[in-house]
Amino acid sequence: MDSASRNPHKQVDDSELLEMTQQDPVQAKILRQPLEHLASGLAGGALKEMAQEVISGRMGLREAANVSAYAEQALEQSAPLAEKWASMSDSERDALAAEGERRLEDERRQLDSQRRVEAESRSGTKSRHDGRGWSLY
Repeated sequence: MDSASRNPHKQVDDSELLEMTQQDPVQAKILRQPLEHLASGLAGGALKEMAQEVISGRMGLREAANVSAYAEQALEQSAPLAEKWASMSDSERDALAAEGERRLEDERRQLDSQRRVEAESRSGTKSRHDGRGWSLY
């Protein structure tokens, strides 16, 4: 029995999500968010189970997409979204795409900032460019 089977609440790393997003950690994070939403059960029992299986690492996302019960409920839940998308004008679609790009950029800035803070805390030293404590002598 692997560790994911022993701990159903354990979340696995984003390696599969990174693979699916061409190693983009921001897109992997954004892909994980709807899985976490589905795992709450708001979209039905089959999608809740699927998301929990994927998040825990017991099943890959690609594997889950091939389970007919999961696929059927996903299609059923996404039908209203597909209808809404089809009824949108090109300018409305462009506006949504621009909003998505802004969200990606915001997430990238946040991740970069988080990484800088973590790097500085690991090094235990201040940034060499902070200007404090500098002296010619």
